[in-house]
Amino acid sequence: MPRILALAAALGGALVAWRYHTLGLTLSHYDARGHLIVARRIFDSITPGWQQIGAVWLPLPHLLNAIPVQIDLFYRSGAAAVVMSIGEYAIAAGAIAWIVLRLTESTCSAVAATAVFALNPNVLYLQSTPMTEPLLIATTTVAVAMLLSWSRWSHADLKACATPDPSSDSGNLSSGACLQACVVGWALALACLTRYEAWPVTVSALAAAAWTRWRRGQPLISALRDVSAIAIYPALAIIVFAIFSRVVVGAWFVGSDFFVPENKALGNPLMAAAEIGWGVRMLSGSALSWLAGMGLVLAAGLGLTSRRRADAAIVIALLGMAAIPWTAFLKGHPFRIRYMVPLMAIEAIGAGYAAGVVPNARVRAACAIALLLLVGYQLRPLDASAPMVVEAQWDRPNAPLRAQVTACIARPLNGAKIMASMGSLGHYMQEASRSGLAIRDFLHEGNGDIWLAALEGPRPFAAWILIEEKAEGGDMLAKRSREKPGFLSGYTRLCEGAGLALYRRAEGSGLTKP
Repeated sequence: MPRILALAAALGGALVAWRYHTLGLTLSHYDARGHLIVARRIFDSITPGWQQIGAVWLPLPHLLNAIPVQIDLFYRSGAAAVVMSIGEYAIAAGAIAWIVLRLTESTCSAVAATAVFALNPNVLYLQSTPMTEPLLIATTTVAVAMLLSWSRWSHADLKACATPDPSSDSGNLSSGACLQACVVGWALALACLTRYEAWPVTVSALAAAAWTRWRRGQPLISALRDVSAIAIYPALAIIVFAIFSRVVVGAWFVGSDFFVPENKALGNPLMAAAEIGWGVRMLSGSALSWLAGMGLVLAAGLGLTSRRRADAAIVIALLGMAAIPWTAFLKGHPFRIRYMVPLMAIEAIGAGYAAGVVPNARVRAACAIALLLLVGYQLRPLDASAPMVVEAQWDRPNAPLRAQVTACIARPLNGAKIMASMGSLGHYMQEASRSGLAIRDFLHEGNGDIWLAALEGPRPFAAWILIEEKAEGGDMLAKRSREKPGFLSGYTRLCEGAGLALYRRAEGSGLTKP
């Protein structure tokens, strides 16, 4: 049944993705274009190579897209990345169905829970784009589903992995347990390399798995040892990424210096939590949110008190996705409704659990039908006014104005470079590909020593300079020009639009190319 629901989700997701393509909204969100450009620049750059993977965003989404986006059609349209997003959305739908079916043994409740997730217009929009949330939801829900299944293996089966006896009847079972522990570990590792929200989910899920095994009679030390066999994979993934970040950008982890603190929840934990709660209600409606909350409270209670239902605590770990936006809002990060969309997975599981945990089969069926009716009442899958769809269009009015700035750049460039901060104008660089500009035409932060030298004096390296002057107080080049008045010496302001200013170098002697 989960496979059928996943297939249905894939078909429906493809149709919705086509609709957003016809509306011109596939790449309307600036981060959708930003993810494409990070994947593309691995090969298309002044200095191509593994360093171009970047260290602010986690690498897995860009590695998956690195080859497809080298084809101009896929880079400019995002088509290959959207196909991946649709597949990830379908996998997540199937995993949600499997989890609810596993916890409640109710097919009707599993179908209803899948509908809560799959018919949410905000989820449907994101799976129609190259954004990374669909991959996050898919990897975390699949990993939690695997962990639920793994928690059913006895300690004897896991112990036999170390010394398998091919002649025993349990040989195949033990091998299956060993393989599953490895697969669960890899699933969590992949999630941890997708988005930071997976990190608290992973820690919480592993702790809950140890609790489950202990609650069902396994000694605590033994349970922790078994769980550690899984934990080693995501732990190594995070360590490797931290080392990579240190090598590329000089910091173990990129901090909060890439945004201007302007959230009213700055330093206020309760307000930061309230913003997350408000965002969840806006995404799915108050009734579904409260029902899901009741289901999750019930799952947590039974997970703590019932030995038979102890594994319900593992699912609660998906609430950990709220930890990263909560921390970000607490530090003043601007509010984004997008950060709450991954919580729609745990909301669906909570609503399905509330409908399916009732002992009586007929009552369970009635509750599932009621949940489906509520989904039909509150969710409009193609709602053009859904918060995520609206938020994705914030930058859309600026595109025509930026196109006028692009038109001011004389072509062909003949090897001349355009200096611009990819941190603030990455979305513009992808947008400019429709005008024939490649990433290797830009000099940006990913070009290492060349970029650092250009910050001291851009004239030998860049014929053009693009500066974002308005968004979040201006980008690093805007700040550089304010702090160092001679930075733009030898350049003439040529044109501007949507906060973007273009400067052209006055030609002279002694100029070199990177």
